[in-house]
Formats: sequence, structure tokens, C-alpha cells
Amino acid sequence: MSAASPANASALFDLKSASLSLEAFLLKTGNIQALSQAMAERFGDTPDFFSHDPVVIDLTHLASLDATVNFEALIQLLTSFKLKPVAVRGGTVKQTAAALEAGLSEAPDGHAVAARVETVVQEVIKEVVREVPVEVRVEVPTSVPTMVIDKPLRSGQQIYAKGGDLVIMAIVNHGAEVIADGNIHVYAPLRGKAIAGAKGNTQARIFSTCMEPELLSIAGTYRTTENPLPANIKGKPAQIRLEGERLVFDPIQI
Repeated sequence: MSAASPANASALFDLKSASLSLEAFLLKTGNIQALSQAMAERFGDTPDFFSHDPVVIDLTHLASLDATVNFEALIQLLTSFKLKPVAVRGGTVKQTAAALEAGLSEAPDGHAVAARVETVVQEVIKEVVREVPVEVRVEVPTSVPTMVIDKPLRSGQQIYAKGGDLVIMAIVNHGAEVIADGNIHVYAPLRGKAIAGAKGNTQARIFSTCMEPELLSIAGTYRTTENPLPANIKGKPAQIRLEGERLVFDPIQI
């Protein structure tokens, strides 16, 4: 097979700019063993919590400490939890160099990119001779539909509403687990585990007409049965919300 000539190379491939949304993994320790234990405690019961999601490792916290990171071990750990580390940001020169040596890329600085864009815009404006009205089509992102479950969840079952809210019209039994990146609504007894704001949405809430959960979590803040619910909440209609780093329980009048 003959090599493609420069004249027809554009017919075989092209390069275009892309804007992608990535999760940021805020690293607060260089101790990989301690991090592994913490992740196992948080995600050990939900092995399918992530689905090979690409992440940027944020080193801002460790940069101030000038901490050393074993990036090979860190990449292996994150991969074992079905995360796909692709880049780093916010690190020192030494930390970033170590990350690049381990095969990661350096994520662009958002402020720097914004500054470059602003400079380009200013230069373009200088070249404008006359104003020409232009109709611009703006694409509005399609909202993620709410997931609705109308059957009881048995022990061992897990439901995950990725990117949206979760509505359940039947009982969530002990040992079952319901997870949503948004809010969780249970119009029946909630007796299993409920994890709302799974990807860090601190505005997410949990609602139930009969609040009797084994575990509650909003954006990583947990509460288990070891810490009993208030008397005006347990077994009654209620909502759970996050205030700072504290879960707040509010009764619902029906």
C-alpha cells in the first residue's frame, strides 16, 4: 500500500478543537496506601460506581506542601476503581514533571486559556471595519432525563442515575442501594442506602415518605445507622440536604 500524499492526507484524518467535561480528582495526600484504604471504604460497596470516567488529577493541595507523589501507583489505584486518569493540573514543576514521566498530560490552565482567547478576541475586534449583523445558532444542551423506578428494590440490588435525578415509586429494602448524581426521591419506605450528589453536587437532596435508611450520603458527606435519626424524622416523610459539611434533616408536612 502506498503512503498517502500530502494532497489527500486531509481526506484520511483531520484535527479539530474539542471542549470536553472532565471530572477532577482533588488529591489531598501523597500516601497512596492511605488513599487506597479511604477509596475502598467509600466505594468498596459500589464497584460499578464509575464507568471508566476520564479524570484530571488536581494537585493544588499538594503543591502547597511540595509533596512527592508516586504517579505510577496512583494511576494503578484509580484504574482499579474504573477511573481513567488522563492529566494533571495545579502541581509544582517537580510534581508535573513526575506526572508527565508517568504518562499523564498537563491540563491547560483555564485562566491562561481565557487570557489567550481574550487577546485573540481583542485583535479580531481591532480588525473590524464595519458591523455586520450575524445570526448565530446556539445549541442548548439536552437535559439528562430523570430515571424512574416503579418496582421494589431487593437486598443486593443497585440503581444509579448517572447525570440526573432518581425517582423510586416503591420500597427500597435493606441491603439495596440507590445512587444519583442529582436528587433522590423515594415515594415509599427508604430502608437501604441512598447516595445523592454522587459526583459532588452539594445542592442535591434526598426525599422519602418514610425515612428509615441504612446510610445517607450527599456529595460525600455520610451518615449511618450508628448515628440514629431524629425522632421527628425516622419513619416519617422527610428531606435531607447538605449545609456546609453537615447533613440537615427536615420533616415534610403531607
